[in-house]
Amino acid sequence: MEEIYVSEVVSKDLMLINCDEKNKSDILNKLADLCLEKGVISDKAQFLKDVYLREEEGETGIGQGVAIPHGKSSAVINTRIAVATLENSIDWESLDNEKVNTIFLFAVKNTEANTKHIMLLQQIAILLADDEVINSIKNVTSIDALYDLITNNSRKEG
Repeated sequence: MEEIYVSEVVSKDLMLINCDEKNKSDILNKLADLCLEKGVISDKAQFLKDVYLREEEGETGIGQGVAIPHGKSSAVINTRIAVATLENSIDWESLDNEKVNTIFLFAVKNTEANTKHIMLLQQIAILLADDEVINSIKNVTSIDALYDLITNNSRKEG
């Protein structure tokens, strides 16, 4: 199985900080717009439909204010992760029943759904198991700092 690393699928141009969206729908729309603008997806409506299909299967809020919604979709051109932090926490179906203020939106090509998708979820889960990393992500003041936190604390290539 081909290895994939978080540093290969995150980029500063797919990160937003201190967003003022007030609900799940608004932030997912904003992140999907960003993915469309940056050429990650070809069809926003289809991608969001696939994200919401996955949301219906179970909570993507993993606790401590973090959600990892994901869409395995024919609309995805390149498997990537878009990241947003929010000014204020919003309602989200979460394992700990807490609101969310950090979102990692996975955009996964259908053809990579059973390989890259699982490996990326595992790496992000390991990254987010570190309370210090989560607290640092929630308090970032720049996209550069957010990018560095994610890439410097996740498993690297080689």
